[in-house]
Amino acid sequence: MFTKPPNKRILLVPTFLSNMNIMRRLSNPAGERNKDPILGVLQRFFAKTQPNLQLLEISSGVGLHAAYFAQEFPNIAFQTSEYDASLFGSIEAYRREAKVQNVLAPIHIDISQPCSEWNNEANINLSTSAERFDYMLNINMLHISPFACAEGLFRNAGQLLKPGGLLITYGPYAVNGTLTPESNVRFNESLQQRDPEWGIRDTSVLQKLATLNGITLEEMIDLPANNKCLVWKKLTKVY
Repeated sequence: MFTKPPNKRILLVPTFLSNMNIMRRLSNPAGERNKDPILGVLQRFFAKTQPNLQLLEISSGVGLHAAYFAQEFPNIAFQTSEYDASLFGSIEAYRREAKVQNVLAPIHIDISQPCSEWNNEANINLSTSAERFDYMLNINMLHISPFACAEGLFRNAGQLLKPGGLLITYGPYAVNGTLTPESNVRFNESLQQRDPEWGIRDTSVLQKLATLNGITLEEMIDLPANNKCLVWKKLTKVY
């Protein structure tokens, strides 16, 4: 989950260690509903037998998805991350309850910032992790964050994914300038009333960001509740 600071500048919050002491699962009803449809997409695109694969999840939220998906892919190490350090305890609680060894403790990542400037306890940044990850995953962030986060997501994916690596994004999208159904139109209006920098992103705009970073849209998959999974693939080495 992304929460913008009052001054609209996205700052490092060095409180993750204290928040880890409050390990209580937070509920995510929407996540409970969408976890299986998203898993179905991952089962199509993620390798299940190749060992020692690595995934970076951006905006892990309460931690439900990583803990659930990791049980299906024991060959993939899921590195969770969040901007909001208050969610770290919930991420850790889901991880411990699932009893999975391949979900790593959450780290602080501000996706709007270049990975060359990241500072986190797993030491994931451009100098240590260029072309390190086989997969990146981002669920329900793009529409509830400033556009700088969309720009940062594709910029950093272009640097951190291996050539041929996949970025999976999930949420509501407009397609080539058209937003449907009417419920998504109303949802978008409510988002922009809450924050003018928020809003449902258009796939054509995201494709332009992707192209700038050597990434292409491989497939767009309709899922329940008027949401989609977009499967992006890194084609070239971009710095």
